[in-house]
Amino acid sequence: MKALFDIVSRSCSKTVTNSYSTSFSLATKMLAPSIRQDIYNIYGFVRFADEIVDTFHDYDKERLFNDFEQDLHKAIESKISLNPILNAYQETVHKYGIQKDLYDAFMASMRLDLHKSDYLSMEEYRQYIYGSADVVGLMCLKVFVKGDERKYELLKDSAMSLGSAFQKVNFLRDLKADYEDLSRSYFPNVDLSELNEINKEKIINEIEEDFQKGLNGIAHLPVEAKFGVYTAYIYYRRLLHKLKKVPSLEIRKRRIRVPNYEKAGLLAKSYISYRLNLI
Repeated sequence: MKALFDIVSRSCSKTVTNSYSTSFSLATKMLAPSIRQDIYNIYGFVRFADEIVDTFHDYDKERLFNDFEQDLHKAIESKISLNPILNAYQETVHKYGIQKDLYDAFMASMRLDLHKSDYLSMEEYRQYIYGSADVVGLMCLKVFVKGDERKYELLKDSAMSLGSAFQKVNFLRDLKADYEDLSRSYFPNVDLSELNEINKEKIINEIEEDFQKGLNGIAHLPVEAKFGVYTAYIYYRRLLHKLKKVPSLEIRKRRIRVPNYEKAGLLAKSYISYRLNLI
């Protein structure tokens, strides 16, 4: 039965989300049940693509990525895939009319991670951020507004800014692993081997601007999505606050994180703000 296979596929996407990201999983649980599964489906897809380029070092990553990309397009065209992650994702693509240019832009940025190490210009940097983060925000927005094009256009810029903010925080948090283990440097005109407080402050100010634009959009999200997205926003703002307080030398040496007990407190804070309509 195809219906049973679809249930298994959705379950796989949920398992991927819960296994790979406690913070994103927590935020997704705060979404309304009517849209929660589709966010799991999107996360499963983007996580698998990211895993290929970031972790499968003992394998031919380019061949794996090519196969995954071909299977993605076949899944969307055929409305089925024996890869349960892609089978779940294609369901969401068709359900909400997620455009081809969005997932193609995402795959293009992931492909860059196979070979590209440095982003020397702001244009290259912005293009990578758009494909790796902004379009993920836009795919999620399609789900949040349930395909309503008017709402989508109204909130599009804010969703992109929030996606950018999340990604840039990740870049700063994962600076050591990206630079030392993967030989990647995303921030243009910044020597990560000698990251100083001046450069760190410039990066953080850029992220703060993105967060402010993103917060403006959260206030206008449908009720089904608002609390979950606000929870993710609060978590990443807290992570940025910790990065801001840590000396640049420490960021180069270790991965800064928000402990689970703090995440629980942030969740409570988010809920109070949400219930009091303070968003």
